[in-house]
Amino acid sequence: MKYSKTEIWQESKDYLGIFCGLTIYAIGFTCFILPYQITTGGLAGIAAIIFYASGFPVQYTYFIINLILLIAAIKILGFKFCIKTIVAIVALTFELGFFQEVIADANGKLPQIVGDQIFMACILGSICEGFGLAIVFLSNGSTGGTDIIAAIINKYKDITLGRILMLCDIAIISSSYIVLHNIQIVVFGFCALFISMLLLDYYMNSARQSVQFLIFSNKHEEIAEAICKQLDRGVTILNGEGWYSKEPRKVLVVMAKRREGIEIFRLIHRIDPRAFVSQSNVVGVYGEGFDKIKVR
Repeated sequence: MKYSKTEIWQESKDYLGIFCGLTIYAIGFTCFILPYQITTGGLAGIAAIIFYASGFPVQYTYFIINLILLIAAIKILGFKFCIKTIVAIVALTFELGFFQEVIADANGKLPQIVGDQIFMACILGSICEGFGLAIVFLSNGSTGGTDIIAAIINKYKDITLGRILMLCDIAIISSSYIVLHNIQIVVFGFCALFISMLLLDYYMNSARQSVQFLIFSNKHEEIAEAICKQLDRGVTILNGEGWYSKEPRKVLVVMAKRREGIEIFRLIHRIDPRAFVSQSNVVGVYGEGFDKIKVR
């Protein structure tokens, strides 16, 4: 299969984003979560519990369980679904081991960077995890683990991915009490989960949010031409009619990134200060110039 230059460039950006996101996640998990024995959700949480109980390295547990899940996923969901997941699993396995080697002391113990401030460690670690995961997901990547379980269950059962992931995370964090016998740690685990998911949703929605403009102007041709040439955005012209005046009107429809909104307003004001403009926020715009349509 041949790929165009645009597709190759997009894939390169996706993989770069995945690696950057995984690096941020690994730093937060290694520096703030593991040293304080906080349990988070996902397969990393299972690996952490095994580490707390036996000292078996987190990265090996993470890789072994993911390898088993990937074999099942490839058979059920297909190889295409798993390509970026495989890359992410290998990369995160390496980074988890690497950062532990970097920050560990002479005895191999992970230092508590913020002293005895466990809640601060919980906040910092969950911020890094949420921010890192958001970058990975925005790059069309996956960290494997419970994502694979959720995708498999969703294929055969009418249960949403979000609900499956939530149930898995609750079960994983709650089970840490069996090993640590500390209800406070369990509470911190749920706090970390809540903060990371909140930041994940906020960042992803902010990054994907776009704006829609409806522009009513007698100088619609000039405005449309300027938006296309100066801002490199497409414009659609709709035929309308003023109910009061009974006169035909042209309505410009423009979809743009939220950060481009100010430039569009400036451009409209420069051409026709008396133009009537409606702006509304939209989430999930797919197609050329915006997000890719993803079908799995």
